[in-house]
Amino acid sequence: MLFKLLGGLNRFFLRQSLYPILLSSALALSLYVGRVLLSDNHWVYANLVWNLFLAWVPYLCSIWADGTHRLFSRRWGLLIIPGGLWLIFFPNAAYIVTDFLHLEEYWNIPLWYDLLLLASFAWTGIFLSIASLRTMQFLIMNYLGRLASWFFVGVALGLSGLGIYLGRFERWNSWDLLFNPKAILKDIAVWLVNPFDNLRFFGFTILFTSFLLVCYLTFVSVRRMDETSN
Repeated sequence: MLFKLLGGLNRFFLRQSLYPILLSSALALSLYVGRVLLSDNHWVYANLVWNLFLAWVPYLCSIWADGTHRLFSRRWGLLIIPGGLWLIFFPNAAYIVTDFLHLEEYWNIPLWYDLLLLASFAWTGIFLSIASLRTMQFLIMNYLGRLASWFFVGVALGLSGLGIYLGRFERWNSWDLLFNPKAILKDIAVWLVNPFDNLRFFGFTILFTSFLLVCYLTFVSVRRMDETSN
C-alpha cells in the first residue's frame, strides 16, 4: 500500500516537473551561497533569493489546484482559491528575468560568475512559470475544452507581462492586488487613456508577453515530442 502511494506521488510530481525544478533551484541557491562565501559584498543579489521564493508561490498553487482536482474532480468550486492565488502571484515567476538590470562588475567577483548566477535564477523563474501555467491549462482544458484553454494561456501571459511591468517600474507587489486594488487599476486606466504618453508600458508588456509565449510554446512542443516518442 505504501509503495503504491509513493508511486502515485512520484508520477504526480513527474507531471509537475518537480524534480528538475528542485535541481534548478538548488543550483541557483548554491551559486548564491558561493558568492556570499567568496565576496565581501554579502548582501548583493540577496533579492534573488526572495524573488525565487515568490516564484515558487504560483507553482505551489498550481500543484494545490491540480491535487484538488484529482481528489475532487466534480467540485470545481474548490479550485477558485488556489486558482485565484495562482493568477495573482503568477507574474512573480518570470519577474526574476528583469533582475538582469542589477548586473554590474565587482572587483572581487568575476562578471561571468554573476552572469551565471542571474541566469540560473532567471531560468528557474521561467521554468516555474511555464510548469505552473501548463498545469493550469490542463485544468481549464478539462472543464472548458482546448480552445478555451489556449485563450486562457494568452490572457494569463498578457496579465503576467502587465504584472511584471507593475512590479519592476511601478514597484507594486502581488499582494497589493488584495489590499490596494483601486490604486493599481487607476494607474492602468491612466496608461490606457493616454497610450502615446506611456509607450514604455505598452512596449514592455507586449514584448515580455511575446517572450513568455515563445518560451511556453517551446516547452509545450518539447513535452509533446517526448510524449509521442514514448
